[in-house]
Amino acid sequence: QVQVRESGGGLVQAGGSLRLSCTDSGRATDSYAMGWFRQAPGKEREFVVAIRWIDGRTSYAGSVKGRFTISRDNEKNIIYLQMNSLKAEDTAVYYCAAGSVFGPLENGHAYDYWGQGTQVTVSS
Repeated sequence: QVQVRESGGGLVQAGGSLRLSCTDSGRATDSYAMGWFRQAPGKEREFVVAIRWIDGRTSYAGSVKGRFTISRDNEKNIIYLQMNSLKAEDTAVYYCAAGSVFGPLENGHAYDYWGQGTQVTVSS
């Protein structure tokens, strides 16, 4: 059973920064990808960013492009989400997802494994 675990959430003022981390125990395949999704109260889960393991190709949601950066540590099977210039609307539970993704990275249904989520709260 692959385990996915997030860390790094917290409370920050608008304009501030946070870094999330995610580790997983899965084995990378050609189609393996890891990413972040988020869900705000009363809203549906939405895609944030993802990275494909084999070539490092990334995909960002338009709402975070230029502010958030995903990176990876291949040896440790960790991804990081650096979030800068945070806004109140970034407040949500952030979920890390992993798995063999054969289609668009933005499709949450394509991921096999999910973490428990970590709360990010941005105060205005």
